[in-house]
Amino acid sequence: MSELSMDLIRRAAETLKAVARRTDMIFAPKLSVNSQVYLKTENLQITGSFKVRGAFFKVSTLTQEELDHGIVACSAGNHAQGVALSAQRAKAKAIICMPDIAPISKIEATKSYGAEVHLVPGTYDDAGAYAKGLCDERHMTFVHPFDDPKVIAGQGTVGLEILEQLPDVDAVLVPVGGGGLISGVSYAIKHLKPSCRVYGVQAAEAPSMLRSIEAQDKLTLSTVNTFADGIAVKHPGDLTFELVNQYVDGIVTVSEDEIAAAILFLIEQRKLVCEGAGAVTVAAMIYDRIPELRGKKVCCVLSGGNIDVNILSRVIYRGLQANGRRTELRLALPDKPGQLAAVTAIISRAGGNVIGVSYGPSAMETALASCVLSLQLETRDFEQIGRIHMDLEAAGYTLVR
Repeated sequence: MSELSMDLIRRAAETLKAVARRTDMIFAPKLSVNSQVYLKTENLQITGSFKVRGAFFKVSTLTQEELDHGIVACSAGNHAQGVALSAQRAKAKAIICMPDIAPISKIEATKSYGAEVHLVPGTYDDAGAYAKGLCDERHMTFVHPFDDPKVIAGQGTVGLEILEQLPDVDAVLVPVGGGGLISGVSYAIKHLKPSCRVYGVQAAEAPSMLRSIEAQDKLTLSTVNTFADGIAVKHPGDLTFELVNQYVDGIVTVSEDEIAAAILFLIEQRKLVCEGAGAVTVAAMIYDRIPELRGKKVCCVLSGGNIDVNILSRVIYRGLQANGRRTELRLALPDKPGQLAAVTAIISRAGGNVIGVSYGPSAMETALASCVLSLQLETRDFEQIGRIHMDLEAAGYTLVR
């Protein structure tokens, strides 16, 4: 930790003028009825993520000998692109080790910067172990995605920009995986504006930093299971654990459905595309995870926008379900003509829109002479869904749960 300083972060800010964008701070009035919320749009950063800040600054400090030996990094995708771009600019060879579950879009983007990609079975942590072994074997220079003072200093430039763009900010929410971003942001903010609160947000299915802080010991999760691949980390960094422990005011978690709903909100209301890791801060505000922020001016960091389009369609559907705007009904019906017309008429009168229909044989819990009608509906909210259920039951239809 002794290497990290405000001078180092300011030096990083100067270095990054050659490559990184000063991303916009956008007011999001519809995000919360209780707080003034602003979005720090690192999803619009070059390479689509804040990660280029730490990667580029770290690579800029390497000696020519280190560059000549080549660079190795491990990443779920965003650090990969940052390192690959930085190595390309420095004319150095780069090998990036990525988990084989990484989105194809992130793999292809990393290759587009000239890096050699090794896909490793398992999670980010498995890719990390492979990368370190490769580094030792080939005597290459390892660029850690978060547990490095220079990488953290690069990420800390986000904190500098937040205070320059929103000097009266009361609190900043930051996504947390390994902890590099929140370490840099919290270090910068607490040194320049100690009154500003800094909170981390993790996926509930990958809470390694939260569990470690609660235990006051660095813990390793047995599994992580979140579509927010950018923060799917089993074990926090040594340095980041200490920095989070010292400078961060709290960590909360959000569910997969809440993350999906946040992505949908950003697309519809702000015309911004975020990946799961980038949207967790918005999910925390939408679902009021930090009540003490009511009435405060809050900045949510959107850490990345590199979501695979194949995943995006599923995420949008989950987000619509989480908001009560899509639902599925299963009804047990007498197997005779006219039933579909009668059911859809009831749904139409309640304002629902049928967007999918399928028939099936009777279920074990229904009469043998019946059939099961499955309907996909477009709805306004959960209240309307409840009204449709009541209207159907009042008409004598049986909902199959």
